Amino acid sequence: MSITSAPGFKNVCILSISSALGGSIITLMVLAGSLVGAELAPSTSLTTAPIAIMILGTAMTVIPVTQCMRILGRKNTLLLFMLVAVLTCGLAMMALQMHSFTLFCLASFLFGLCNASILQTRFAAMESVGVEHTATAASMVMAGGIIAAYIGPEIAVAGRQLTDVDYQGSFVLGAACIMLAALLLSQFKPSSMDTAVNTKSKTSALTLMRNPSFCLALASGSVAYIIMSFVMTGTPISMHHFHGHSLIDTKWVIQSHIAAMFLPSFIAPVLFKYLSIRGMMLVGLACYCATIAIGFADVTVNGFWIQLVLLGIGWNFLFVSGTSLLPSTHREDERFKAQGVNDFAIFSFQAIAALSAGWAIYLLSWQQIMLGCIVPIALMLGVLIWERTKMAAD
Repeated sequence: MSITSAPGFKNVCILSISSALGGSIITLMVLAGSLVGAELAPSTSLTTAPIAIMILGTAMTVIPVTQCMRILGRKNTLLLFMLVAVLTCGLAMMALQMHSFTLFCLASFLFGLCNASILQTRFAAMESVGVEHTATAASMVMAGGIIAAYIGPEIAVAGRQLTDVDYQGSFVLGAACIMLAALLLSQFKPSSMDTAVNTKSKTSALTLMRNPSFCLALASGSVAYIIMSFVMTGTPISMHHFHGHSLIDTKWVIQSHIAAMFLPSFIAPVLFKYLSIRGMMLVGLACYCATIAIGFADVTVNGFWIQLVLLGIGWNFLFVSGTSLLPSTHREDERFKAQGVNDFAIFSFQAIAALSAGWAIYLLSWQQIMLGCIVPIALMLGVLIWERTKMAAD
């Protein structure tokens, strides 16, 4: 039976579009966050701090968010944090009006909190369908991000001069997108798994980490975000400020990158069938290696475009593979604990990478930044080999 015939297919569609509309505020921040930071930050090394703080907000709140979902359910928690996101757009507008870097960073943190909630939609989608369709459901939610890839940067540029304060109007448009997302989400019908009473798991994170496959799932998601965040966060400043490319070209590159993060999800189910989850991980790492090679050799607009597209494809293969592997690495009663630990680790590493990008972009050349990405790739290969060896031994 195809997923279109599955009882939860409507839920998956609702979650895909709703998360994409709500997530547009995050892609708006990807483009505007560092550019606003460059205007407001007291030091050049802090220009990417708003993006890093947004990611840190995701990392620090993902475990409380998953526990909130355990108590209130996926739908109620998502609607609650969409309301928070709308209010945070108002806070960001106030920060821009007051020219306050501190207040803008606070808004960035709260956007990270909202992002932690939106990211759980992939698990809600997987729970809405049978086991045989979980990878496809996760891919569909990821594919919905193509909407965010277009809308976020577009409203960032369209709203830039909507008021007398640069980018203030962007957050007005962002709040409107979030409200549309909440309206659509109101049609979501929680699965029986979600409405069931969930007791708090007593399993420790250390116990979960003893499973090599859980470590591989976590490593795949972490490396996907470390390299993607490190390169993507530094791209707007490198392109626009250092290499003199226009804001329109920079916007196009970021849009293409975010689109490339989600477009492969349309063919991911087929690739999973022929390559397996671990084969997809290797293809993702190969895309990252190609990103490094092109970024090292070419800093033209076309060069940035090609490397950022490959960066997006590599991220998709690694992150979807890790997400698809995760449910098979723990018991049913451990799902909220496992999801929380997994996402906490992933977004903690992403926050470190994003903040490091702000430091690196002013101290290192773009070529040196590219070479630094070899380290996490090598570590990921080591985890893959270790997991295969342990599984073969067992």
